[in-house]
Amino acid sequence: MTVEVAKHRELGLTDSEFELICEKLGREPNDVELAMFSLLWSEHCAYKHSRKLLRRLPTEGERVVMGPGENAGAVDIGSGYAIAFKVESHNHPSAVEPFQGAATGVGGILRDVFALGARPIAILDSLRFGELDSVRSRHLLDGAVRGIGHYGNSIGVANVGGEIYFEAPYEHNCLVNAMCVGIAKQADMVRAAAAGIGNAVVLMGASTGRDGIGGASVLASAELGEGDEAKRPTVQIGDPFEESKVLECCLELLEKGLLVSLQDLGAAGLTSSAAEMASAGGLGIDLDVTRVPLREADMEPFEIMVSESQERMLGVVEPGKVDEVLAVCEKWQTGAAEIGTVTDSGQVRVLRGGDVVGDMPVDALVDGCPLYDLRPAEPDGWIYGNRATLDPGASAGDTLLALLSSPSVASKRWAFEQYDSVVGSRTVRRPESADAAVLQIPEAGNAIAVSIDGNGRRVACDPYAGTVEAVLECAQNLACVGAEPLGLTNCLNFGNPEKPTPAWQLDRAVSGLADACNALGVPVVGGNVSLYNEGPEGPIYPTPVVGMVGELPDPSKTCGSAFTKEGDAIALLGPFSPSLAGSELAKLHGELEMGLPRSDVTAVAAACAAVRDAVRTGRLSSAHDVSDGGLACALAECAIGGGVGCQVDLQPLRERGCSPEEALFGEGAGGFLLSGDPEALDALGATRIGETGGSTIEVAAGDRSFTVSVGTAESAWLSLRLLK
Repeated sequence: MTVEVAKHRELGLTDSEFELICEKLGREPNDVELAMFSLLWSEHCAYKHSRKLLRRLPTEGERVVMGPGENAGAVDIGSGYAIAFKVESHNHPSAVEPFQGAATGVGGILRDVFALGARPIAILDSLRFGELDSVRSRHLLDGAVRGIGHYGNSIGVANVGGEIYFEAPYEHNCLVNAMCVGIAKQADMVRAAAAGIGNAVVLMGASTGRDGIGGASVLASAELGEGDEAKRPTVQIGDPFEESKVLECCLELLEKGLLVSLQDLGAAGLTSSAAEMASAGGLGIDLDVTRVPLREADMEPFEIMVSESQERMLGVVEPGKVDEVLAVCEKWQTGAAEIGTVTDSGQVRVLRGGDVVGDMPVDALVDGCPLYDLRPAEPDGWIYGNRATLDPGASAGDTLLALLSSPSVASKRWAFEQYDSVVGSRTVRRPESADAAVLQIPEAGNAIAVSIDGNGRRVACDPYAGTVEAVLECAQNLACVGAEPLGLTNCLNFGNPEKPTPAWQLDRAVSGLADACNALGVPVVGGNVSLYNEGPEGPIYPTPVVGMVGELPDPSKTCGSAFTKEGDAIALLGPFSPSLAGSELAKLHGELEMGLPRSDVTAVAAACAAVRDAVRTGRLSSAHDVSDGGLACALAECAIGGGVGCQVDLQPLRERGCSPEEALFGEGAGGFLLSGDPEALDALGATRIGETGGSTIEVAAGDRSFTVSVGTAESAWLSLRLLK
């Protein structure tokens, strides 16, 4: 075996991939070329096990401004403005170094959005950790939450929502998914494709160091295992204050029309940004590494090309405008250097002064990686362990309190309080006050709503049905604040696709995502795939995370989730057929197994439209979807939020064939819990089940009836404050 063969394996390339690289080059690659191929042919960059599946997703729509293939997606919100948004993962870096892993995840997704010319206005995050009786999980949780708060608060972008789940399969491999939303004038937006033979390539932002080398291949495209602390040097170090300067600099350059195209430097650094810009434009690029501003003077060419140092952007500039670009960069006190040229060669050439140290066809680098067919196989049964933590003989009241205090259901206020949710003065509905965040957009004379959702445990029970539920959950959340969906982004977090069960989970989940989006008429405008999320004990729960953006005409008429006054009627709306399968209660009983009921997507969509219209006309006092913990937990959350109790009879659900336990704690898509004037609820076709008032939550459910004070329920729900 040659030295080169050993080296390519160390860099994550298979023998057959190395042979294919040699074939495309007509020779063996040198060290610079091998490093660059190893990154762009990694799972993280090439999507070699998922790209074929992603072709199933609907990506077109009347409101789509930019779709997959750009740094982020964007949708039209009228008056010449667009909303750009995307979600991405930073899972493996966060599992190795949680603070910087999460912080740089936020920084990276911000750059994806302002690379289009959009000003970031909101951050959301979707997090997964092991159970909280684990020292490791508490360490990862603490570091990730602090890292998200540090970066977002420092740069001044509001963190308006998110979710945190705690499940044993995330013990070794936590998930940190960050979503960013931005606003742009469509006239100022720019694409990433290189254009203009002879145009200059300008590197802007922070200097380049050795941090992050190998992050996309060595760290992000392999399973985690023992000795992961040795991978800490592959985790980037973030500087939100530098990013703030780069952000303002880039937006000014775009507003002045000084950039032909713009691309952020994320995974694979200069390698991916330059090659992908060249590929999108059908051109070539020459880069001179001696012109790259360095933090460490003795860096080798391959280190410069694959460094993932943060807060850097790559722009294409007409030669006559370079001096003006550099002047704007100097004004914002951010670094800038002309490092290359756009060519018609179709090659990425890496130069060191006058010497060529790398010369590769663009199409080989970007699109030459082989795409693999999965070999999915459904498991015989439940493959994840689970332990019971709740006495099966517990009363209904005690069961409710146990659910409210379970980490995945309990209030995450202790985390949200570490984030600035109102900076920027756009936030109308902040975390926990409504099912979706609402942001006013005075530039367009309207508002947007944003939600991010996913439930890995339910997807593990049925990858197809669980993913459909995730899409419907987002749509329901938007409906509760009066918003109509415009577009969707996703982050697909799965195990090793080379293994039969994770491959089956991924295949079924993508089909569920495609079918749900087609049925709702919601295009997928971008996203991210994160595979190889496994530890020594096996894969994570399959976790497709869905982010959705919607539009509402008048933010003053949006609706909250809390009961607001005494004497309102309470009603259920939608095709809600609660089941204990895959539920939070099933988890507490240690009774998880394969299988979920299928959702009636058409009926859920109709219910969303009815709720959306009722909210927009001001006919509802509150609207809340029934989710984790079932109807009993939804009632408790509404009561806690407003400090108003309720008296409810679940006989209508029992008449539909639900057992008392299913009526109280069953889960499933399509359920809306509404409060308001009785006539308004009747006009919607909602089923009245009670009224608001008093200081207790009283629920009649046959032999499972109970009464719990709002104060007692609130104490259980806020129990995770002890972690702060």
